[in-house]
Amino acid sequence: MSLLEQSRWEGRLYAGAWRDASTTLAVVEPATGHTLARAGAATAADVETSVAVAVEVQRAWAAAPYLERSRVLRRAAQLFVEYADEIGEWVARDAGQVITAARNQGPNAAEECFQAAELASMPYGEILRSAQPRLSLSRRLPVGVVGVIAPFNSPITLAVRSLAPALALGNAVILKPDPRTAVAGGVVFARIFEEAGLPAGLLHVLPGGAEVGEALVTHPRVPVLAFTGSTEAGRAIGVEAARRLKRVHLELGGNSALIVLDDVDVSAAVAAGAAATFRHQGQICMATGRHLVHASVADEYAAGLSELAAAMPVGDPMSARSALGPLIDERQRDRVHALVTASVDAGARLATGGSFEGLFYRPTVLTGVDDATPAYAQEVFGPVAPVRAFHDLDEAVRLAADSPYGLSLGILTRDVMRGLALAERVPTGLVHINDQTINDEPVIPFGGLGDSGNGARHGGHAANLEAFTEQQWVTVRGDVPLYPNPTKKKAQA
Repeated sequence: MSLLEQSRWEGRLYAGAWRDASTTLAVVEPATGHTLARAGAATAADVETSVAVAVEVQRAWAAAPYLERSRVLRRAAQLFVEYADEIGEWVARDAGQVITAARNQGPNAAEECFQAAELASMPYGEILRSAQPRLSLSRRLPVGVVGVIAPFNSPITLAVRSLAPALALGNAVILKPDPRTAVAGGVVFARIFEEAGLPAGLLHVLPGGAEVGEALVTHPRVPVLAFTGSTEAGRAIGVEAARRLKRVHLELGGNSALIVLDDVDVSAAVAAGAAATFRHQGQICMATGRHLVHASVADEYAAGLSELAAAMPVGDPMSARSALGPLIDERQRDRVHALVTASVDAGARLATGGSFEGLFYRPTVLTGVDDATPAYAQEVFGPVAPVRAFHDLDEAVRLAADSPYGLSLGILTRDVMRGLALAERVPTGLVHINDQTINDEPVIPFGGLGDSGNGARHGGHAANLEAFTEQQWVTVRGDVPLYPNPTKKKAQA
């Protein structure tokens, strides 16, 4: 039995039920350039239609017993596990993620759904003290319709972390996946929740371009938005949301630092550094973009990283032998290569890599970088590892903190307490002592600072309650109090 049988979804949109789309978009496999199918493409008018439906059906969903919402989320989790192989193949073909990693997307999504199922049963209010003779309490109510705009690079994980808790808390969801991953990031969710028994009209999947995102951001009946993507786009969304007094949760880019101290096992540090930069071709917001290495081991580290990078197999993401697959498209490849070329022109040394075939970019190591090196100063979002030496902890702190981004930080050292003290001095949302920068779990508060976003807006029950509900104050009295009648004159003394 196939979850993603093309005859069911090709050329269609999911708006609580499948319907023919007015236009379609090509589903292109980055590794081969082949068109795999044609998915339904949404328009701004589709957003208007979907929001109207979602507003109507959301009320009943919010009023439903929490057990019903939990049941749907648990069933969705089971389906993500049951169809993990099929989902993984589409992630590999649609997004270019190597199959060994892509097969984890289903189980990871299942954990998000299980956590959301538990969230539906959590306490959603508290009794407050009052100086008046009344019952005073606060309670959390669903916001109504949540807009989720998700990126291509991890199309399931980066959508489900908002979609699942929003549904569990009684909201409807309008999901706009990146049109480049319309199947892995869109059709998968439509089919999973359709099979899980989610009532019609609560989930709408509308892949499309900027006009679809703009319609969702500006719609007056969508009070909360969860956006994952570039800092540039997130800043524009934040401005539009602020104009309309909307709440927006922004998970944006990064240029994370990995600090390698002088007491490390260099071979272990090299392996961690390679995982931090080259995983999924560097197309991960938490990827290490700056390798800051103590001068006493910097040459050894750079040589080891270069040797490892040169040996990493780059090729068909469907092959278990491949360590890296393709970049998502030519535009991204050209941007990565332009940054590498500009860095070499500015004086950096190309230790390995810096070449490509089609969309397959070789893992690249740059040494001799400084503040002005483009691939060091900017987020590359590609498999490029700039290595820079430091001489003492104060310099390491200055270099790590000298970035507009603040998403993730890795510190490798045998002295854990020294690592913790160092971490306190670098503003960042996530810190990993003796691990690389790419780490995530459904139960943790996830988010970055500065150009990386507006804080921990995903993960953990407290963060999700804050993200997808509104707080309401309620008081209850046994009788109406006697207020003075302002129309009656006071008796003369």
